[in-house]
Amino acid sequence: MRMTAADRGGPFARAKGPPRNWMRASAPGIVRYRFPPSESSPIGSGRNMIQKKPRWLVICIILLALAGGSSFGHGAYMTAKAHLAQWLLHAAWDKARDSGEAVKPWPWADTHPVARLTAPGQDADVLVLAGASGRTLAFGPGHLDGTALPGDPGNAVITAHRDTHFRFLRAVAPGDELVVERADGARRHFRIRRGYVADYRELRLPRDTPVPTLTLVTCYPFDAVDPGGPLRYVVVAEAA
Repeated sequence: MRMTAADRGGPFARAKGPPRNWMRASAPGIVRYRFPPSESSPIGSGRNMIQKKPRWLVICIILLALAGGSSFGHGAYMTAKAHLAQWLLHAAWDKARDSGEAVKPWPWADTHPVARLTAPGQDADVLVLAGASGRTLAFGPGHLDGTALPGDPGNAVITAHRDTHFRFLRAVAPGDELVVERADGARRHFRIRRGYVADYRELRLPRDTPVPTLTLVTCYPFDAVDPGGPLRYVVVAEAA
């Protein structure tokens, strides 16, 4: 018997009996096989991770983020403070040159610029501050109390940190030039005579010298990991 399209349940006719899903029906002779569910990721799905993340892990992430933000903020604050201090020191130096008198960089400062020291060969230019305390050395080289003023007869002793204001000393050599400018307008040129390493416990520096002398002192070695060592690097320069 020949069947029509309608009898076969063609595209425009409804087939007799319950609807049949032709996509899921197995072809004759083929055994249906159900694949097992695929293995999940070792760390689970994203949804499960968020829902099942331990509370301690969330707390650790928050604490690390806060610590990182705090460290970044502290570093930015210290950098801004250092730049502001240098700007105030140079402003005080300009006023001191105009007036010829000591000018504090900020009202509560216990120091003030006394001279400007330059090393043309090393492209170094620093302000020398009164006193050699730890607070002073944080902002620049310090002139040791009781020694001659830079440029005056006698020995002017100036000290600074090896990794900041006096890092240029690692590149100086005998014969190099140093220039000192004072607030009263006096300007003097010096030539480096020698550099040597000494233990600070045995370091003896003369107070009186035949010619105006600069003695620059910093910690040594320059690349030391521990900054508390006993060695010092000493550079002696005499007026040219």
